[in-house]
Amino acid sequence: MTVVPFVSRADAAEHAVWLSALNEAAATRLPGVSVRPLTCLDAGARSETSVVIVADPDPGELARLPKLQWVQSLWAGVERLVAQLPDPSVAIVRMRDPELARTMAEAVLAWTLYLHRDMPAYRAQQKARIWRQLTVKQPGDVTVGVLGLGVLGRRSVQSLLANGFQVQGWSRSPVAIDGVACFAGQDGLHHVLAQADIVIVLLPLTPQTRGLIDHQAFSRLKPGASLINFARGPIIVEADLMVALDEGRLQHAVLDVFDREPLPQDHPYWIHPAVTVLPHISAPSNPATASRIAIDNVAHYLETGVIPDSVDRQKGY
Repeated sequence: MTVVPFVSRADAAEHAVWLSALNEAAATRLPGVSVRPLTCLDAGARSETSVVIVADPDPGELARLPKLQWVQSLWAGVERLVAQLPDPSVAIVRMRDPELARTMAEAVLAWTLYLHRDMPAYRAQQKARIWRQLTVKQPGDVTVGVLGLGVLGRRSVQSLLANGFQVQGWSRSPVAIDGVACFAGQDGLHHVLAQADIVIVLLPLTPQTRGLIDHQAFSRLKPGASLINFARGPIIVEADLMVALDEGRLQHAVLDVFDREPLPQDHPYWIHPAVTVLPHISAPSNPATASRIAIDNVAHYLETGVIPDSVDRQKGY
């Protein structure tokens, strides 16, 4: 039986879920192939391994595979893999799952509505036992700025449009989306920040996007704007975000990703009245659908020798 290794630093329960889903997919698509933890392979099998499936792997384990040609990630974000696997001869294939895009679009809409319908204010009123009805805005009077127009961003934009919001988009390179005013470059970013009532960050973490939302960006925000970060924590400068919140330039921030995860117990975000903290749940990979895609990619490679489209290491995604 052919063995495809799985490498992950997930806890035992999550590790077992992924192994079960991967082997269920393999039973249908790759009869005679088994997915097992890399630790189960002997030295001879490791020396011949050319592909591994990974979810936050220990780079030291991968470094001991002399014939490794590519890794199939079960996650969409690959900035850690790019940093920890500097050897350009090892291709990195990120997870491209339509279910992941659907889940992200659902989260974007849910938390946009959370801000749009003043849920943070009503929560504060409940705590203070205040009965007060706030003015309800129409979605067509609200502009949502989406930073990042890749697969996840495009699907999220469609969800927002379908619910009546005005949408502006920004990306590093120019793109066109029907019904959306799209901008690019530094001037384009400044324009979107100045127009948006709600800014949603869906960018990959790269050297170019690290620290992109800083004091200068916050200073250009529309008064009373709110922020949702479903991308990566280091895209936003934490200290500058806190200043923007404390000075009232930013009304509320919904944060699902952070510089350190789990968020430290003593971090001020936990108790800040204008911050909603989420435990990195906006768009987790679905074990069933992601496993089928990963196994399909591995099957195609085993049948043809062709590695799937991989990450551009210069761009970081």
